[in-house]
Amino acid sequence: MTRDAQTAPAPIGVAATVVLLRDSAHGPEVLLLERPRHRGSFAGAWVFPGGGVDPEDRVETDAAAPDSADGADDSDDGEERAARRAAVREVREETGLEISPNSLLSTALWIPPASAPKRLRTWFYVTTAPAGTIVLAEDEVVDHAWLRPEDALERHASASLTLVAPTWVTLHGLCGVGSVAEILANAAKRGRARYETRLRESGSGPALFWAGDVAYDDDAHVDEAGGRHRLTIGELPWVYSTSGRP
Repeated sequence: MTRDAQTAPAPIGVAATVVLLRDSAHGPEVLLLERPRHRGSFAGAWVFPGGGVDPEDRVETDAAAPDSADGADDSDDGEERAARRAAVREVREETGLEISPNSLLSTALWIPPASAPKRLRTWFYVTTAPAGTIVLAEDEVVDHAWLRPEDALERHASASLTLVAPTWVTLHGLCGVGSVAEILANAAKRGRARYETRLRESGSGPALFWAGDVAYDDDAHVDEAGGRHRLTIGELPWVYSTSGRP
């Protein structure tokens, strides 16, 4: 029996995250926000704008947050529409920027491990950042920065910037792309990925595993040859291994 099978998962809610993009002379940049360092979810981490789905985001939908990620239907139109509304609202509240829900490209659905203390099915979107002055929500955000994905990962590797796994993997996937237009075209072509996460111990320390990894369903295979889709997080720099599409 795997560790995940032995752990009763916490109730799960729904959230949305938006990767705001802009072109610069040195390549595409993303907007990252620093969360308060001593309170709240992801304390001290640099994250993309986003947050939980509120009741008002569910207007005209019958979808409710599922009790468990197991067997949940990622094509739930009601949940996705609610997440899209939450994405627009959260960007407005946290940054003062206005985005159109129709501009959002759905790129990923992240589902945390059963052992996570707070579990949210989080819909990830990408879009071009609109013009406007960023006005931070002081109770939720203490700083912001426009960074090239490569630069954000380098700062994380040197421990000068804290990231959580979904942010890290998203940034990793944006590295080496030449323009925002190319990022959006790639996102439209590839569609939405699913990251139902399992926490395991590997030979290199704790790691997060996703479907496609030889050890995804069973700890016993963690060091065997085979497919790879894991992020080793025991020490810096984190190491991402994938033998297929992330």
